[in-house]
Amino acid sequence: MSDSGIGFEQQSELVRRALDTIARAPIATDELAREVFGIQSAPAGLASRLVFDLLGADRRVQVDRTGVWSSAERLPRRTDRRLEEIEFAVVDVETTGGSPTRGDRIVEFACVRMRNGRITGGFETLVNPGLNIPRWITGLTGIDDELVEPAPRFGDIADRVREELVGRVFVAHNVSFDWRFVSEELRMSSSEVPTGDRLCTVKLARRAVPGLRRRGLDSLARYYGVEIDGRHRAGGDARATATILARMLDVASRAGIETWSNLEAWLAGRPYGGEQLPRASV
Repeated sequence: MSDSGIGFEQQSELVRRALDTIARAPIATDELAREVFGIQSAPAGLASRLVFDLLGADRRVQVDRTGVWSSAERLPRRTDRRLEEIEFAVVDVETTGGSPTRGDRIVEFACVRMRNGRITGGFETLVNPGLNIPRWITGLTGIDDELVEPAPRFGDIADRVREELVGRVFVAHNVSFDWRFVSEELRMSSSEVPTGDRLCTVKLARRAVPGLRRRGLDSLARYYGVEIDGRHRAGGDARATATILARMLDVASRAGIETWSNLEAWLAGRPYGGEQLPRASV
């Protein structure tokens, strides 16, 4: 079930309707909301939030800085890349809650750039969300209103965030969560949302460590012996996720996965020409 409370079957039908509409021709967000949800008039921002909640993490579509949606398949497919040539942008965000469509905002952003198992750079910052941070978020992260008061608004860092992401594979632990927040914040800042590939380390863990009962960040960190310096802070979690990603990609490499298309096939359970991995110790 999605954050909006829409049932799975209903959501699937809405996605199908949206994809069919976009496939006919590029379409603006408010027009797409009318076609998909039957919304004729709505409070400012509601139509946009519904559409981004439905399609924001869907790689089959893209949206430009003016809010026009089109099919990603219209773009020419990139030449396949070897994994050691790919630069990954490993992202973590701390937020005021669980859904950007309900008005939650980012309070901390971190990106760790990594290539061929080595960290090549990064960027992290607190973000002033422009609203009060709930006490339970402060209890979890230690981030409160006083701490973020002098921090930049997301619009002030949007160009830097986009610079960190463009041309790189967007990676996160539960990638749909982080991507929804980052893409929505970029959209609200009138910054073009990157349309590159995305990789979820939870999904990767299902293949790299089959048999591991839990695949949360803490469980994977224990399994790989990775110390998280600053749990539930964007920088600490992003650095830990990057280290775990490197370990899992090494496992994939030893299983014969050499290219991005190999990895996509492996994650989808399709033949890729490699070796069967042993089951993890639990």
